[in-house]
Amino acid sequence: MKLFFTLFIVVFTFQFSFGQYYLRGQVFSDKGQTLSGVKIYLKSKGPIDFATGDDGSFGIPTPKLVDTITLMLDGYETYNAPIPTKDFQKLTLKMRQGTAMEMQNRLVSFTKNLGVAKEAIIETGMGETYNNLYENNFVSAKDNPETGFALNIDRASYSHVRRFIYNKFNVPTEAVRIEQMLNYFSLQPSATFDQQVSKRFTSNSVITNCPWENADQLLFVNLQAPKLNLDSVPPSNLVFLIDVSGSMDQANRLPLLQAAFRLLVNNLREQDKISIVTYGGGVRIALNPTSGSEKKKIMEVIDALTANGDTPGSGAIRTAYFLAKSNFSKDFNNRVILATDGDFNVGQKNDDELENLIVSERQTGISLTCLGVGMGNFKDSKLEILSKQGNGNYAYLDNVNEAEKVLVTEFTKTLYNVAEEAYVNIVFNPEYVSKYRLIGFDNPRDVMADTSNRIQGGEVGSGHSMMAMFEFRPSNKNAVDIHNQNFASLNLQYKLPKTRELIKQSFGIPYAPKNLMNVDSVYRFATSIAMFGSILRGSKYMNGFGFESVMQMALSAVNPSNVSQKEFLDIVDKADGIYNPRKKKKK
Repeated sequence: MKLFFTLFIVVFTFQFSFGQYYLRGQVFSDKGQTLSGVKIYLKSKGPIDFATGDDGSFGIPTPKLVDTITLMLDGYETYNAPIPTKDFQKLTLKMRQGTAMEMQNRLVSFTKNLGVAKEAIIETGMGETYNNLYENNFVSAKDNPETGFALNIDRASYSHVRRFIYNKFNVPTEAVRIEQMLNYFSLQPSATFDQQVSKRFTSNSVITNCPWENADQLLFVNLQAPKLNLDSVPPSNLVFLIDVSGSMDQANRLPLLQAAFRLLVNNLREQDKISIVTYGGGVRIALNPTSGSEKKKIMEVIDALTANGDTPGSGAIRTAYFLAKSNFSKDFNNRVILATDGDFNVGQKNDDELENLIVSERQTGISLTCLGVGMGNFKDSKLEILSKQGNGNYAYLDNVNEAEKVLVTEFTKTLYNVAEEAYVNIVFNPEYVSKYRLIGFDNPRDVMADTSNRIQGGEVGSGHSMMAMFEFRPSNKNAVDIHNQNFASLNLQYKLPKTRELIKQSFGIPYAPKNLMNVDSVYRFATSIAMFGSILRGSKYMNGFGFESVMQMALSAVNPSNVSQKEFLDIVDKADGIYNPRKKKKK
């Protein structure tokens, strides 16, 4: 017995002097969310770094009873403190002020007195989720003369509308975002802009009568972004982040993405670098940074992809950004291209946690483009949020033609931005304007509740032409007195992508109303799109107008040689048949 006691003391003393402790814990944000990918340094380990897992947890052996821990994550303040290693630790990182403000800047447009919050996300019967939007109402120009909206090149909504109509389904109301439907088309008036000469944005405005309300008028604001010279387009550092989980095993998902990326690879140059990360049953680096000249090697990796397993989306995003940062150059176009049906079922799942992850990564100067695919269980709400917080853009691919449009025909518009954090303020003169409403740019209902929110500026691609529309009621002032007077002013603000230089431009908007049938056809086509979207959304402002009115307006404007515009006529016609199945069609 005495011998046993002596041996116990020796073993205990040996373990105490030379043994290992196991430091375990979990890292949270100051909002209570778990933080993955946090770098961890222990003083006893020297320069060796560790990282938290998907749920923010960690476990590290250490020889010390008390060790000094350092936690680091982009967008958060560094944490450094001595901690007891025998206790489970719950540690909190405080978000930097700039990051916190970016998390708040989620408004698409801003006008006072818009409404109250309700449920944030709408789920359709097919398991698809969309942000619940609040339609912009009329506001008094006297009480609230100023409004604003973000600029971006997102156009996913039009593709959503098209695939629902072509599959003979009613379009979910929240899938209809009118500004994205307008974005889908290059609505550039004839001989108005000189893209080659201007290195800044140019603006053109037109005022016409309003076809659905005789007492009102329409204001069209057309903004044209600078266009990069193709000979001087900078090299790209692109990371394809491809979802290969089990849910992608359908013809309109992974095979469609493979076809899309093949099209993109064909346009790569020797100076472009491509990496590929896949996630499905785990995260894998399928291709390390490779020159665009090695097209066969890249194509072989793309062709070999198969769908299987769960969806560890958050871990894959961290890996993709790691690769992008490892090949980062301030002179490059640094971008992650996330291609998925949006179903993240492992790691961070809710929108706030994913948003948190992307915001912390955008500090690195890497943009995020989201490409959505699939029908049924599609998570539009997640991809829209990720692209906005990733300082990027969002497109939905419903067929190969759309993939070619986004990644080939509009290659520089999609992947090369000329402006970041871009937004517009418009100030109406209440002497001339009684009330107004912004058509489209509707905000998510949950954002409307937070009065601290501001407009979140968007990313604008090379040569993008964007149309915004207002419906307004002129004041009783004599129209003769205000003709050609600036009844409103437009102020544009954005940052240059590389230098982050802040640019401000101002434009006057003269009051010179014209008949809608006498202006450039792009304005009538824009009107038909706005009417179509408003009818699909069940807008109270359409005054009983239906698809026949949309068709008549579109027919007066469609360019017969424009394939996309001709397709719009077909979509309207099919929508009429779906929403009015008993109506006898005229031959």
